[in-house]
Amino acid sequence: MKLVKKYSIAVAVLLVTSINFAQEDSQEKSNVQEFTPSKLLSKGQWDIKFFNGLYTQTKRTDGGSKSVDINRESFFTNTTEIYTGLSDNSRINIGLIFQVRANTYSGADALDVFSFKDNELDARSGFTTIAPSIRVQPFKNVSNFSFTSSLFLPIFKDVPNAPYLDKRSIFWETKFFYDKTFGRGDWQVFTEADLGFNFGESRQDADADEVNEGERFANNSLSVPVSVFLSYFPSTKSTVFVNTQQSFFIGYDNPGNDNNNFSQDYTALGFGGKYQLTNALNLELSYNKFVRGHNFQGLGQTFSLGLRAIL
Repeated sequence: MKLVKKYSIAVAVLLVTSINFAQEDSQEKSNVQEFTPSKLLSKGQWDIKFFNGLYTQTKRTDGGSKSVDINRESFFTNTTEIYTGLSDNSRINIGLIFQVRANTYSGADALDVFSFKDNELDARSGFTTIAPSIRVQPFKNVSNFSFTSSLFLPIFKDVPNAPYLDKRSIFWETKFFYDKTFGRGDWQVFTEADLGFNFGESRQDADADEVNEGERFANNSLSVPVSVFLSYFPSTKSTVFVNTQQSFFIGYDNPGNDNNNFSQDYTALGFGGKYQLTNALNLELSYNKFVRGHNFQGLGQTFSLGLRAIL
């Protein structure tokens, strides 16, 4: 899709160009150390993040936890986040989140997602969601605890019988962040607990001739991922980390709706690193592997690349 490609290029140019507007003042801490997700911006600061993740799988579980082989499926997600500070005491930020997705099926090569094909056979792509968002530091004396609440609204076209692109539900997600630095500043533990609600028409109530019922599998459900990161700072401008995540997905639809009364969970392990390229721009690389799951959970891996500008 030409529009998607132009969007990606425009955001990348914005991030690189923003370097020229960064302050050159020396800092006791680099942005890599200081601006964890727990840390909010002060009034007038801007945070622009361009994060790309490629998930690809050739295995998933069956209805239980046994691994089975499948044709390769790949899912690319670009998430662009833009936040700014509203208060001098760095306790309230507001922002907007955009997402672009590209998916391929039927054994296509993982890198085929970057062609951004869109058809009714084995590929879908496009802008999928937009989300107003707010970050809050609720306790004045606990600057390393905060939460972010976002309302994701689906904006992509409903195409009956087409391959899956994204969830059709309105998704309200709140993320809770806490970090603790120790070992003379060389180590940091970061924790994240999410609570997400999917709202929308049930799959069993969807008319397959008019809508894509496959994109309604998550409607009326709750997701609860919990993540822990352990980071080490070899220098003030770099960090390496290992992480783990345990996630639960719980359908809570009306009694008798067998299509949505199911649960799903997974465990993922990963590692990565961040490097401060300039006073404004950070680079992040990471890898995650889904090591176990239950009830048709994918057992693939995710490769991620992020750019973040703090202005």
